[in-house]
Amino acid sequence: MANHKSALKRIRSNEAKRLRNKYQHKTTRNAVRDLRATEDKKEAASNLSKVISMLDKLAKKNIIHKNKAANLKSKLTKHVAAL
Repeated sequence: MANHKSALKRIRSNEAKRLRNKYQHKTTRNAVRDLRATEDKKEAASNLSKVISMLDKLAKKNIIHKNKAANLKSKLTKHVAAL
């Protein structure tokens, strides 16, 4: 266990950040899954911009790799265009 006050604070803040990152990542994965399951083109098009924004935020914070975000955005855009 850490002995320094700053190290104890770092442990607490790291845990809070880990939980926040986990929540945001899971929420985005669910949004991607729901978008892929959508059959209505208008609904999918409106949700696409929200999902792309979520992916960009995750990539910016290094929760997911920027290339993974780009690949997902590309595939989802193709999916919506094909509806």
